[in-house]
Amino acid sequence: MSDELNGFAPPPFKPEDALQPLKRALRDLKLAERGNGFELRGKRVLELTVEGAQIAARIARKPAFTPEWDRYTVGSTPDQRKLLDEIKKRLARWDRED
Repeated sequence: MSDELNGFAPPPFKPEDALQPLKRALRDLKLAERGNGFELRGKRVLELTVEGAQIAARIARKPAFTPEWDRYTVGSTPDQRKLLDEIKKRLARWDRED
């Protein structure tokens, strides 16, 4: 049965509003914000842009001055949590590799 029929539809996703807490969480992870991206030890590892009703994210496969990127689309609050979890995993992996 649909959630809308029960009156419990989730609120619409507002990417501009979701971007602020996401950026705050990234700064808490010790990433430095530079424009629309975030850096780790001077190397760009993440870029976020609002595209319509979604947030487009590019995450570096590993820190480098010219990284290879993986693309993610955030269109809901669960997607936002998944993106943050993925970033945390990569940061932990990069820390172990150093």
